[in-house]
Amino acid sequence: MNQTNKTSDVPMTMHEAPAQNPLRLGMRLRLSRQTRGMTLKALADAAHCSESLLSKIENGKASPSLPMLHRLVAALDTNIGWMFEESDGEEGIIFRAGTRPLIALDPLRRGEGISLERIIPYSPGHLLQCNIHHIEERGASAGPIQHAGEEVGYLLEGEIELIVDEKSFLLSAGDAFVFNSELPHHYRNVGKQRASIFWVNTPATF
Repeated sequence: MNQTNKTSDVPMTMHEAPAQNPLRLGMRLRLSRQTRGMTLKALADAAHCSESLLSKIENGKASPSLPMLHRLVAALDTNIGWMFEESDGEEGIIFRAGTRPLIALDPLRRGEGISLERIIPYSPGHLLQCNIHHIEERGASAGPIQHAGEEVGYLLEGEIELIVDEKSFLLSAGDAFVFNSELPHHYRNVGKQRASIFWVNTPATF
């Protein structure tokens, strides 16, 4: 069966995808779509599904098939993990030192020697993403990348070269930056020690 046929999308079963609250999944899809400025019709067309079905999914009244979910996250330029990740912390407000997840970037996009310490968990209740980017000596991000949104950062330690729209900037501890995410951007550690950047942006994948 052609998985891109609009009539092929049936509700997922427990064997097809991880268990997930339909309302939570719908909220994440809607938030991701809205922050990218996409209409319901535009996303439905990109994911090869009906607008009415997508509306039901966003409202927690239906669940997508796994193939459809993959098409949705591809159209939104995000990933399956973000859709299924749970929020942690004391009532979702406090995230104690030493308990925050420290993860490598997506293997398809990661640079060398880079890990992310999540400050804000990926959640439908947050309009922002916030991580501390830890870049080992000679580490560099993959890129350049670009996406909808805005980026703000503060260099906690070390030295980095930030390249935005083919312009190079050397930053040291205490320096800050802000730029439109639609500008191609990437960075690398140019110092002799690990660099750490407190980085905030509107939702996007890294």
